[in-house]
Amino acid sequence: MKFRRQRLDDVNVNLTPLIDVVFLLLIFFMVSTSFTRETSLSIDLPEAKGEIKEVVEEEIEILIDEGGTYRVNGQGLVDNSMRTLQAAIYKISAGDTTMPMIITADAQAAHEDVVRAMDAAGQMGFVHLSITTRQPAGAPRSDG
Repeated sequence: MKFRRQRLDDVNVNLTPLIDVVFLLLIFFMVSTSFTRETSLSIDLPEAKGEIKEVVEEEIEILIDEGGTYRVNGQGLVDNSMRTLQAAIYKISAGDTTMPMIITADAQAAHEDVVRAMDAAGQMGFVHLSITTRQPAGAPRSDG
């Protein structure tokens, strides 16, 4: 028995719906996008002329060692009382409370000593305080 072969039709992909969707997306994005015109000012900036002067700003540095001994700008104090610390700070600042103050404490220093230095500065009206720590001499450094 002889069977008839079926005729194979050419397979076609209908692209019309795909093109319709692409055009709809294009129209949607064109309508929803807001086009703004960027404006800029044309400014002719002056050039700096002159010499650069080094400004050395005075600062007060309070060092606190692990025993709680204070040093103000390298000068040791007679005792560790708040009154002595404030007198040393006032002597260096001459009443100028806008000077920056750096409180550097040893890593083994008691928090009480650091807070006492902060209280002394706060009571005198200093607001530019920086607090740093220092590793004890001979201690291994851990750089990360």
